Amino acid sequence: MNIKSKNVFITGASAGIGEATAQAFAQQGCNLILTARRLEKIESLASDIIKNSNVEVLPIRLDVRDRKAVFKAVDTIKEKFGTVDILVNNAGLGRGLEPLHQGEIDNWEEMIDTNIKGLLYVTKAVLPLMIENGSGHIINLGSVAGREVYPNGNVYCATKFSVFALSKALRIELYDKNIRTTTIDPGMVETEFSLVRFKGDEQRAKNVYKGFTPLKPEDIAETIIFCATRPPHVNITEMVIYPTEQGNTTLVKRSN
Repeated sequence: MNIKSKNVFITGASAGIGEATAQAFAQQGCNLILTARRLEKIESLASDIIKNSNVEVLPIRLDVRDRKAVFKAVDTIKEKFGTVDILVNNAGLGRGLEPLHQGEIDNWEEMIDTNIKGLLYVTKAVLPLMIENGSGHIINLGSVAGREVYPNGNVYCATKFSVFALSKALRIELYDKNIRTTTIDPGMVETEFSLVRFKGDEQRAKNVYKGFTPLKPEDIAETIIFCATRPPHVNITEMVIYPTEQGNTTLVKRSN
């Protein structure tokens, strides 16, 4: 399906998978709404895309945990673009890696508010536009941690299980409204994820991806484009993507 000139809304677009996805949709000729907490990052990305592509780009500073800000941002999008054709719920994070009894409650709150409630806010704000337009595609970035728990992942895994469940719920609520839903669940992708999880501990974050070849953000972006460009009658509802050297959430073949 040709998606040129479609309006694509990407959350968490300042780095990693979000940034790569923005570049990939720009190559398809899509107009972009890029949101993230770090405005300078998405403004720089927007400038780069506009310089190299003939598309419109709207950067908006947005923390998806802020319900009022989410609905205000969508009002701005409606004024400028009219509708949203493709929503990529990419904003999310992990905080900490401890057993539950040693976990920090503030970390739990941040993950729940971002990974679950933020996705809900954005989706609720955007869906009326898609329903009114009679079409749309919601692509949720989950994780293999939403299918299989791992030691000390407890609350993060729980939030990603929620993304998986919400994606299935959306599918059965929207199947008769010409709105496609997809959840993409990657294994280990080398991004800022571990740096955020370990609160800036660069060495610990680096060790997560040491000794094997992890996925790259571009691998996931390419997969998102594949899902978005299937013929209108085709809905790829779920995709699981692992690095070749990762067997499950805990098994990774590492060299010495």
